[in-house]
Amino acid sequence: MITIQNLDKTLSRQKILSGITLDIADGEKVLFLGHNGAGKTTLIRCLLGEYRPDCGKIFVGNHPLAGERVEALRKIAFVPQLPPPIRFTLNELFEYAAKIGHCSIDKIKENSLYFGLDADAHKHKAFHKLSGGMKQKILISIAFSRDAEVFVFDEPTANLDSVGRDRFRELIGAPEMRRKTILFISHRLEELAKVVTRIIELDLGKVVRDEPV
Repeated sequence: MITIQNLDKTLSRQKILSGITLDIADGEKVLFLGHNGAGKTTLIRCLLGEYRPDCGKIFVGNHPLAGERVEALRKIAFVPQLPPPIRFTLNELFEYAAKIGHCSIDKIKENSLYFGLDADAHKHKAFHKLSGGMKQKILISIAFSRDAEVFVFDEPTANLDSVGRDRFRELIGAPEMRRKTILFISHRLEELAKVVTRIIELDLGKVVRDEPV
């Protein structure tokens, strides 16, 4: 599903990624570990097309990210660690997400309720004014509403309460997610222990550990 070949990336004259080569198969559940500055987030940003690598190639399915970015990213749903300062109201955000993500607004609301958040009660509120936990629930609800093939979660439960973390585990463990490829950046290994099938550890921009769970 995802192929990364000899990937290098330098930021502010500091080499962040060096010679990263990975093959991630369909249905794998991969946890990326590493200290702050190890290169985890930079690798994900390269995968999402936010950063252009200095050299190397990334393929999502059969689509090269460099030449077929739209086709490659159409397969990916992403939840960032820090929610962006979106100025849309929830209604506007749901309409936008449904349009570009080819998903149902009703499904987004249904997922939100599953997390204990009644989206209709907040539909006229600006997203950027919601609490951190509410923002995270909304973004996760949108991600799970998409028929994506790859899900990327960067510390997805950091702002969630205990109920929200339980709901997240239930969703990623659902039967319909078994065929999906999921990439996690998380320090909460205990929360993902029953889901993760592979651990990849980065240090100083290189893969220092890659093993099945």
